[in-house]
Amino acid sequence: MATAPELLKSLPTAQIRAMTEVDLEDVFAIERASYAFPWSEGIFRDCLRVGYVCRVLAVQSQVAGYGVMSMGAGEMHVLNLCIAEKYRCRGLGRHMLEHLLDRGASAGMTDAFLEVRPSNAAALRLYRTLGFQQIGMRRGYYQATGGREDACVLKLTLRTRCAPNS
Repeated sequence: MATAPELLKSLPTAQIRAMTEVDLEDVFAIERASYAFPWSEGIFRDCLRVGYVCRVLAVQSQVAGYGVMSMGAGEMHVLNLCIAEKYRCRGLGRHMLEHLLDRGASAGMTDAFLEVRPSNAAALRLYRTLGFQQIGMRRGYYQATGGREDACVLKLTLRTRCAPNS
């Protein structure tokens, strides 16, 4: 079985760049296809407007995924990270998350936080392989079919990560 870095190498060039208004149609299409209760297009517009770190991952100029994070007071918070279904299990989610973590560390952030559904085993596996630890639970955080779902709150201390090569 190929490892994530090997899978990433087998893909056409995967480029991470700043998200723009032009990308929102593609980003929102991925969001709607991926979640029963997606963010609205307005939420993505607001994230761009207020200056959150919003990135898209493009494969052959096609938006294949995105990541959104906020930074402040020495902390970064990964708000949304998603890869289009046809590009999953190829290391792209890890690539995007590592990019966001490196961006946060470069900006002087010392801790990274995120929430994840306990039912999202693939995401939990990814976060744990990168060193995230569960520090809490938010009860009823996510809208879910038939009610609400809890969120695992995860934290990673960024100073333990190696600085990216220049």
